[in-house]
Amino acid sequence: MLSMNEVTTYRWSFEQDIGRYEAAGYSGIGVWRRKLADYGEQRGIDRLAESPLQVTNLLWAGGFTGSDGRSLQESIDDAAHAVRLAAAMEAGCLVVYSGGRNHHIARHADRLLTTALESLLDLAEAADVVLAIEPMHPGCAAEWTFLTDMESTLRLLERFNTPQLKLVLDTYHFGLDPVVRQNLAEIVPHTALVHLGDRRDLPSMDHQRCPLGCGVVPLEQIVHELQLAGYEGDFDVELFGQDIELCDYGQLLEETHRQFAPMVSLVPHG
Repeated sequence: MLSMNEVTTYRWSFEQDIGRYEAAGYSGIGVWRRKLADYGEQRGIDRLAESPLQVTNLLWAGGFTGSDGRSLQESIDDAAHAVRLAAAMEAGCLVVYSGGRNHHIARHADRLLTTALESLLDLAEAADVVLAIEPMHPGCAAEWTFLTDMESTLRLLERFNTPQLKLVLDTYHFGLDPVVRQNLAEIVPHTALVHLGDRRDLPSMDHQRCPLGCGVVPLEQIVHELQLAGYEGDFDVELFGQDIELCDYGQLLEETHRQFAPMVSLVPHG
């Protein structure tokens, strides 16, 4: 399924997003917690229930290292609330960022993330919510996550060995990584969601994305490779940055749907 993430249409309201995504032919929506909170959480959940759009993911929870100024317990409590929200809207997954390194040694940062996940996984299992850890390219990860490669992310998932903990593969971060591309058969069984993103330059702190197909990421080829590797999940378009802010959102939605909906519809859903 092709989904549009609400961060892409930053200027639109929650209500506009739902109406315009549906009108443009999208089947799914990636819900951004900031817009949901502005609209009213329960009101938003009710509105989503009335819509034909399926919630592919709820964005986001985490920051367990304190890189955003919260204590570990505050971040865990917030993530637990996000799990309950994801369950209420029947989201495909809850996207999780570990938090940046934040001057911790690597072992301590890992311990903080492990503690948080141990606290959340029972709730996630009871709520039937998948926690989807998202690693990032090291060029833009500092404020978000200390997980900057797929290998370390897979090791984390294997340590817990539960279907409630998976990962997000973002083509903006890893679409040009030859190691990731060569090992999709290993990565796909652990993948809850694919974020579709494109770029013209190396990832940087500004996360400057561009419209799909306008950058250097070979998206059509990657989608095909994911299909061959057995991926049957959703594709969520996540775009932001100066190029996107300058776009006409309506045209962006239409062009993205025209190019990519036929492509991802070839994925066999089991």
